[in-house]
Amino acid sequence: MITSLSLVDFKNFANETLRVGPFTVIVGANASGKSNIRDAFRFLHGIGRGYSLAEILGGKHGVGGQIEWAGIRGAAMEVIRFRKTAFSLQVRLPGYAYRIDVGSDTTRPGVFRVTREELTRTGTYGIASPIYTSHPEWPDPVRDQDNDLNLFLRMGKTGNQRKYGDRISVRPDQPALTQIREHRHVVRRHKEHAEQVTEAFAQMRFLDLIPELMRQPAFPGQVMLGDSGENLPTVLREICADPTRKETLASWTRELTPMDVVDFEFPTDPLTGRVQLAIKEKNNRTVSAYGVSDGTLRFLAMLAALLGENSAGLYFFEEIDNGIHPSRMHLLLNLIEGITAKGAVRVVTTTHSPELLTLVNDQTFDNTSVVYRDESADYGIIRPVTRLPNAGELRKSQGLGRLHTSGWMEDALAFTEGII
Repeated sequence: MITSLSLVDFKNFANETLRVGPFTVIVGANASGKSNIRDAFRFLHGIGRGYSLAEILGGKHGVGGQIEWAGIRGAAMEVIRFRKTAFSLQVRLPGYAYRIDVGSDTTRPGVFRVTREELTRTGTYGIASPIYTSHPEWPDPVRDQDNDLNLFLRMGKTGNQRKYGDRISVRPDQPALTQIREHRHVVRRHKEHAEQVTEAFAQMRFLDLIPELMRQPAFPGQVMLGDSGENLPTVLREICADPTRKETLASWTRELTPMDVVDFEFPTDPLTGRVQLAIKEKNNRTVSAYGVSDGTLRFLAMLAALLGENSAGLYFFEEIDNGIHPSRMHLLLNLIEGITAKGAVRVVTTTHSPELLTLVNDQTFDNTSVVYRDESADYGIIRPVTRLPNAGELRKSQGLGRLHTSGWMEDALAFTEGII
């Protein structure tokens, strides 16, 4: 599980770190950089899926011309901070730190490096050139001609270390990191490190739910919820096949919506074979997905994502409060905090809700960060809300909703950082 993400010269961040807990909340004004953090997670996710740099930045189309992957927002040159030639993303997992450098400046010390510290020994693992060193749209790109990858691993205390080294050839059309495990002669430790980090990157989902797509019937067998909520009927049908999960789904739907749900029905279109969604209420009234409100569909999609057997390791929701009535917000937060507390799933979300910071539990509040960008600066900063003056006391005594609405967080951050 990812515990922190550092962004160095990535978009509008010079050198900032986001602490990642079971449930992480990001607040900040418009254009402060909240979506740039999402882009950083998506960049890592693209590596985990084995995409090339051009595909991560520009997008990838699958069979029939359908979009398989939407590129990172902005032009390729805008991914790197203004007047810089490379950026770095550093990710921490329990016991490990991973760094990926990307850019046209190949003088940086290694494009992928891992350090691991244990009580009994210290180990260093590194990959030197070339995961990503250039992109056609970047000025004066420097290309690695031989596409060789150097790996090293040192284990043991200083002065008594064992070194494992490999040099392998990699294809330029795929991240070298994902190719390490395919080589026969790479030592097991190298493969273990590569598999761990690619798995962590691959197990991310970015949900931007669109009600009209959630209402559409789905083909049987589609048990993975799409990023826009596609396949909702078949994902819910898979959940309802388990009586325990079905009752959990129904009870949370009753709690989160005005609907008195007693059952879910999944009629099949006899002509197309597609599965539809219908909800049966206690009064024997059946409502199809086309008659369900947008807010209810958003709840159902979030439940489907978190309760499904194919749940990801990390979910990123933009504006989790969108379409949620304030009286139901605490129920949604309780659901997410309860599921993420079990340790298998993590959730990161942005929000503009003034009341959310008051409703979350203490652990989530500790993992809440504010993103701020001063009008006169070309960079943004990320700080835990708990570091703002008296934030904890103010939250308990009067709540942070009014202060958040008034811009107190940004003012306090500007003052404590010496920006004003």
